[in-house]
Amino acid sequence: MRLHSEKIKPPRALWVPFELGRPLGVPNDPKFQHRVIAAVLGLLKYDKGPVLEDYLEEAPDGEANEEQITMDGQFCPINLISGASKDSDLMQALEAEINHLAPWYEMAVNQRRRTTVGVSGLDILESARFLAAMAESGDLVVPRNDLEPGPMLKLCCEDLTSFYGEAISVQPGMNTSMAVESWIWGHTVLGETMWKIREVNLDSKDDFMRYHAQRSLVPDRQIQLREENPRVFRSWSLDEK
Repeated sequence: MRLHSEKIKPPRALWVPFELGRPLGVPNDPKFQHRVIAAVLGLLKYDKGPVLEDYLEEAPDGEANEEQITMDGQFCPINLISGASKDSDLMQALEAEINHLAPWYEMAVNQRRRTTVGVSGLDILESARFLAAMAESGDLVVPRNDLEPGPMLKLCCEDLTSFYGEAISVQPGMNTSMAVESWIWGHTVLGETMWKIREVNLDSKDDFMRYHAQRSLVPDRQIQLREENPRVFRSWSLDEK
């Protein structure tokens, strides 16, 4: 972050306009990454510091357009369900969504030979079932004896968002974390389920649940986006019967 460099004053620093966690811009673009590295090495020409320079070239394909994010256009062959209708059971909707994504998740794992899914120790549908129960009734049976509901929720959410993110990231137009994140939180049954869980736990008497709902369950930029542009999020509500 630029502010950190200004305060710490390292001998040489290059500020880049990329999202946090991607100092070289975007993955799988060696030409662009080499230009960033060349700019960093170029700082060695200065005999004295501190030096702080700006890298002004934006990363390519910084955002997916609305058609890509909603999956309504030609970019993605996944035919996701349109969402939970008034008569739908939440778990059935989640299961259908997961089943649609499963082949793409397997493709992603085969391509990368790794996955970040598995921290909960549960099957992905078990994680979904736990979230559905929390969103619908709050009457929970924690599937692991060694965990309280709050930590169990956190791990299940991590597994599900990883599963969805890895699956959709193999699709055209989904090569940035922001595009993937916006799709999950704005256009899926899972996203709306987690929004609902956040809403009902903002004032929870359980310290962990309250903190998780207020601080980490939903990314800050998605909260801001929803407040500024509610139309881009799903139109159905889990409260509808």
